[in-house]
Amino acid sequence: MTEYVVKNLTEDNYKGFEPVYEDFRTRAISDYNFELEPLAYDDFVEAVQKKLIECMILLEDGIPTAFLVYTTLISEAVELNIMHALNMENFLDRSKQLLRKFLEVTEEIREKKIVCYPMLGAQKSLIGEIARFGFKFVGIAVLRFMMSGTNSREILKMTQVKNRPACYKVVPWNEKYFNDAVNIIQESFENSADALFDPRFKTLEGTHDIITKITKDVYAEFLPEASSVLMCDNNPVGFCFMNLTGGQIVNIPIVGIKKEHQGRGLSKMMLKHSMDKILEWVENAERPITEINTTTETNNFQALKMYRNLGFKEDYSYPQSYLPIKK
Repeated sequence: MTEYVVKNLTEDNYKGFEPVYEDFRTRAISDYNFELEPLAYDDFVEAVQKKLIECMILLEDGIPTAFLVYTTLISEAVELNIMHALNMENFLDRSKQLLRKFLEVTEEIREKKIVCYPMLGAQKSLIGEIARFGFKFVGIAVLRFMMSGTNSREILKMTQVKNRPACYKVVPWNEKYFNDAVNIIQESFENSADALFDPRFKTLEGTHDIITKITKDVYAEFLPEASSVLMCDNNPVGFCFMNLTGGQIVNIPIVGIKKEHQGRGLSKMMLKHSMDKILEWVENAERPITEINTTTETNNFQALKMYRNLGFKEDYSYPQSYLPIKK
């Protein structure tokens, strides 16, 4: 009878675990919708050693066959990053073994923090089992604006932004707007679906952390020239941030507007201002950007329509799962 053991990755298992991790690396883009290749094995091990991430491995008769990676350092949530089984075999059963141990190990911290788990790619197949452990779900759509191979650029160039009252204008990001951004983004997101799996949005302190990590290159390279600030009578009332990953992929992490200015098409005005700047870089060969991407809830029809009107195409969707704080 097979003996199953789940334990933290340690030096004793580095050699045996490497084939499992390398199998994941070969599948990260095709099976898990990763945008970039994961860390090389030595870099992954270094991240584990430095406690930047936690890695649990499943041993079957002493042989590593699956793993789970999570972190508690990036946000106010426990972030479950990935579950993978060697050759994708017995994926459900092996994932259940890992998840049970993960919930046991994190039991104390889950009295203070939620667990969030983006179930990308093949991990969608775990949704039924994840639900049995008490996880809840928000549908997330991934949208892409490709610089080549589509008509997205032509759509953007033809897009007209309706005339707005003269009080409104859009300017590039400046650090002097930081505190305004914290207040406005927190107000915009505190009751949103995003706050369900990232509770930092519920407080000014947490939102301060998010904006700091966006603008200080923690998540990716911040693009201040392409990040837009919506002004009304020279006061900031909205923000659209832009980050760059891997030197080629632009991501829109947050778009937010004060409540009294919502519903007027002003988000589209900010987005177009940011995208026009990025398109200028591409056409002048200043940066080798291949795409702009973003996410929104699958039932946020207003946002989906806005992105489509700017040339974005829906690529795929996934369940963003979260486990509420343990009572």
